[in-house]
Amino acid sequence: MAEQTATEPLWTGAEIARALDITPPAVDVAVSGISIDSRTVERGDLFVAIKGERSDGHRFITAAFDNGAAGALVSRDYAPQVPLAPDEPLFRVNDPFTALEELGRVARARTDARIAAVTGSVGKTTTKEMLRAMLAESGPTHASVKSYNNFMGVPLSLARMPASSRFGVFEIGMNHAGEIVPLTKLVRPNVAIVTWVAPVHIEFFASEAEIARAKAEIFEGLEQGGAAILPADNPHFESLAAFAREKSARVVPFGQSRKAEARLVSFERTEEGSVVTADIFDQPVTFALAAPGRHLAQNAVAALAGVSLLGGDVEAASASLARFEVPEGRGRSASFETPQGALLVIDESYNANPASMRAALDVLGQVSPTRYRRRIAVLGDMLELGHDAPQFHASLASAVDSNGIDLVFCAGPLMANLHENLPVGKRGGWASVSEDLREAVLDAVRGGDAVMIKGSLGSRMGPIAEALRTRFASLSG
Repeated sequence: MAEQTATEPLWTGAEIARALDITPPAVDVAVSGISIDSRTVERGDLFVAIKGERSDGHRFITAAFDNGAAGALVSRDYAPQVPLAPDEPLFRVNDPFTALEELGRVARARTDARIAAVTGSVGKTTTKEMLRAMLAESGPTHASVKSYNNFMGVPLSLARMPASSRFGVFEIGMNHAGEIVPLTKLVRPNVAIVTWVAPVHIEFFASEAEIARAKAEIFEGLEQGGAAILPADNPHFESLAAFAREKSARVVPFGQSRKAEARLVSFERTEEGSVVTADIFDQPVTFALAAPGRHLAQNAVAALAGVSLLGGDVEAASASLARFEVPEGRGRSASFETPQGALLVIDESYNANPASMRAALDVLGQVSPTRYRRRIAVLGDMLELGHDAPQFHASLASAVDSNGIDLVFCAGPLMANLHENLPVGKRGGWASVSEDLREAVLDAVRGGDAVMIKGSLGSRMGPIAEALRTRFASLSG
């Protein structure tokens, strides 16, 4: 079943005015979407003019209407520089951002949808996208786009949820303690999933235990009778479970552990991805997953538990995973045929931390040795790791060795620690910034290679992945 398309307006002008307790414009409108960026406004959108630290949305209201906005949510004191047409109505409020939060709150209240919220140190977006695809097999499903998981993205995603949705899926992230609480109280999930706890953003925390406590804030918003799906194989499982039980949540362990109610029974790598056998609340399920990696199989098991608890069809959901495509920059693969042999590019450039870096190296280590003669890793700095960052980087040498990686290119001052800790024969090259590494990577890679590119977003490894795809797409015709 395809994801829902709206047949009724997302909001009418009268509904917006009622939700915000304001006087409606003289002309009613039908709003089909909501945008906070005038450059991406589509016809029928409500443009929310948010004033930020670096930019004020009120400067772009004319541009928003030129792009087809149905209306604009503005501050009461906003004065247009040029007169607006009657079909360009303004909704005047004290603060557009607070009004956006209120629209999100009302959108949540007006729907009978069953809601899942996803957090964790790694795998949030992929798990959210799995849930989106799987729940769509059972009914109209709304989910946040991209990684809209912060103080702005969550209320925006909620405000975009059609009243007719049967399911909703929201990603909730954080960099600091206390950030998840107001977001989960907006979302009010029936099911909360914590994918994993690892030393991500540890620069802002005293310990991993504090990170676990911050992730557990997601239980603060659980609806009565809600469930917490937790990683049974994680060292912080017991503390997460205790926090969940404090909120009267049903605790559902997932993973490979015997105590898992949603259990990964077996995992087999295939040329196209993997074949997974799982046990979901005593229901055996075998499915193809169109993506490699045991960590993705674990995420799929957690998502299937969520589907079951939300009332979706588990069999149909698992079948949809054969068509699932991981989000861009999070392990998406591209393969090319060249005169020298097959080439595989695995793009993990969106983000990185010690746990996800090791998982990505595991995936690279599992590629077929008969199809790919060399395994090459192109790695950028992992950020926000605090004073232990040099050791986190240097210690990746063991994962490089255990996965049979042949050559490693490193970018960034922190990755210099890994470069220096590698055997000389595995050192492909190092540069202080990724841009200066690109040509060396392009010169080294050839047919018969499997290449994985990964780093924190700030290390800018994405352009290297794009350069490889562009070059080999042209060579393979």
